[in-house]
Amino acid sequence: MENNFRQGDFTLPGEAGYEQLTLELAKKWGADVIRDSDGTKLSDEIVQAGYGIYSTICIIRQHNAFAAAHPDAQQQTFLCSDPVVATESSVVIHPLDGFFDEQFQVNDSSDALPYWQVYDRTANEEVPKENWTWENGAVTVKNVQPWHEYTVSFLAWRIWEEINMYNHTTNNWTSEHLRQLDPRHPLAWEYLQKWLRDWCEQNPDTTVVRFTSLFYNFVWIFGSDMRRRNRFTDWASYDFTVSPAALKAFEAQYGYALTAEDFINQRKLQVTHMPPTAHKRDYMDFIQTFVADKAKVLVDIVHEYGKKAYVFYDDSWVGLEPYGKRFASIGFDGLIKCIFSGFECRLCAGAEVPTHEIRLHPYLFPVGLGGLPTFAEGGHPEKDALDYWRSARRALLRQCVDRIGLGGYLHLTIGQPAFVDTIERIGVEFRKIKALQQAGPAYALPIHVAVLHTWGSLRSWTLSGHFHETYMHPLIHINEALSGLPVEVKFISFADVENGALDGVDVVINAGRAGDAWSGGDAWKNDQLVSKLTEFVYNGGCFIGVNEPSAVPGYHTFFRMAHVLGIDLDTGARICHGKWTYKLDKGLRIQEGSANLKDKEHLYLTDGQAKVLADAGGVPQMTVNHFGNGLGVYMSDFQVSHQNTRMLLDILLCAKGLTDKAPYISGDCRVEAAYYPDSRTLIVINNAAEYVETTVSLPDDNWLDVALSPMETKEIIL
Repeated sequence: MENNFRQGDFTLPGEAGYEQLTLELAKKWGADVIRDSDGTKLSDEIVQAGYGIYSTICIIRQHNAFAAAHPDAQQQTFLCSDPVVATESSVVIHPLDGFFDEQFQVNDSSDALPYWQVYDRTANEEVPKENWTWENGAVTVKNVQPWHEYTVSFLAWRIWEEINMYNHTTNNWTSEHLRQLDPRHPLAWEYLQKWLRDWCEQNPDTTVVRFTSLFYNFVWIFGSDMRRRNRFTDWASYDFTVSPAALKAFEAQYGYALTAEDFINQRKLQVTHMPPTAHKRDYMDFIQTFVADKAKVLVDIVHEYGKKAYVFYDDSWVGLEPYGKRFASIGFDGLIKCIFSGFECRLCAGAEVPTHEIRLHPYLFPVGLGGLPTFAEGGHPEKDALDYWRSARRALLRQCVDRIGLGGYLHLTIGQPAFVDTIERIGVEFRKIKALQQAGPAYALPIHVAVLHTWGSLRSWTLSGHFHETYMHPLIHINEALSGLPVEVKFISFADVENGALDGVDVVINAGRAGDAWSGGDAWKNDQLVSKLTEFVYNGGCFIGVNEPSAVPGYHTFFRMAHVLGIDLDTGARICHGKWTYKLDKGLRIQEGSANLKDKEHLYLTDGQAKVLADAGGVPQMTVNHFGNGLGVYMSDFQVSHQNTRMLLDILLCAKGLTDKAPYISGDCRVEAAYYPDSRTLIVINNAAEYVETTVSLPDDNWLDVALSPMETKEIIL
């Protein structure tokens, strides 16, 4: 029976020059597909070995000759200079000071200069254009206010594609610096279509064209000073889509003009973690339409040649969000997602596309994308692989993908037999999980959770990047915990609440810092929103707030849902007000992970009715408040761990009245279980690196004793 799960659904990165290694590992890992990796090409011996062939193309970055002949077809962005303090009646600003000069070049063309803006940042006012000049590589601003700070916002050519730049600076690539073309440029778009047709004709053995995303990379701005090489990164930003042509097309379509400041935003930029302006929402919609329309043309070309078109949902994916309203219209045959975590597995698995594939970690790079020296001296790739698989496995038990695979350079596995064996084991486990879900879905508790934030379903399961990009935010930890829990999860926006999104929902989660997109900021100034959520909880729902939920100034409470939560945050106005005394409540089960909460100051009970489950220095950190027929639950923070994941599940069970009655729950927080009714199969996984003995609850108050080796997956027929 075990042999039935040793073949298929696995994509191997082949490598020319290592043909024997490629074919040996393809057999050992059960690969049915071999792919090339960035910067490599498969040899004929590999291509003709009888496997499916994925060929990787980045449609916008393999055309340096065309870029050299048509420099105005390159991609651009708005940048803002570092502020300069005026000490006299004029000030001189060199726009690119502090930026990596191998990445950017000033665009001072006649199309670009009208979009430049100089700002007095101290007064927060634009400087009239007649008061500044650009010449000899500098902006000179006259009639300034001494001791005020001044900046110039300008358009810049991006002269080194960022992923190629990353590989050069991190993985020691020595090839030419690749540039990127903008498909909005008419000649570039004509050229790219012809290039793709020629490529399809020249690669008859390719079965799947894997687009390394599409047109516009996430924003990644390097600095010249190695102490701050990474000046700015936002995996969901739209800044790298800008050009004079785009701005003119936007104005023609939407009836108003955007300015540099719409993007620069007081030097804070329009980061995904902040609620968008109306202008940003319009611009995102504009870009998403453009990307979808152009992408469909490319996919149709691939289909004309009898090949499938998959897209890699990382790198140049801006405008291509899988949960956006236009993604399905493109017609991709598959979505590939690089994953570090469980929530990324769920992001991939739930997208509307025929085939879902994940790239496991660690990548076959000397230094992993998370910074670990995986295949370098001191690395432990087999340990890293199991750590990443631990997170992915629990999510896949709830919603599986269709395929798994690796990326990178296969020769790095030489001398790593433990890693090779570990990947073989992971492949077998994955195929078993997939087979079970093909027979029928895993049992889910009758609990429906809605995660509430500004972006709603557009940012389902994510914030704006991988776990290592957003690890400090409690909501990404909540998403990670939810990714493997036996509950139904959806993501809703504040506008959705007013349009009936709470129907059928049992629990609403709102987590974030005051003013950010995840807490909601000014969305909470909508009284109707507060009323609907208040009614929802009073009638039996549960509202879970984390860190600074529903926070907005200007009202009698800082948390708009303080009356439901029974707790609020003092921003300074209540320093003279008396505080409720309390005793820690030990009568509720939902406290197992409370020791890991953050010590947040200035929290206070609103009416003394909330039960305090955890505190720090005399300040409540976790509370449960009965409100009407429902519950308000507050946590000062949430960091994913075995204990806190169980704590979250306990809260959900308590909210639904299922405490001590739910089936297929383990007695040890390190162990999780999933039951597949159609196969009558119970899968029990040990998420710990040590041996565990525990019990798993069954229907009708029965229990099952289980013993598991470290990281073991156990299959039990019931």
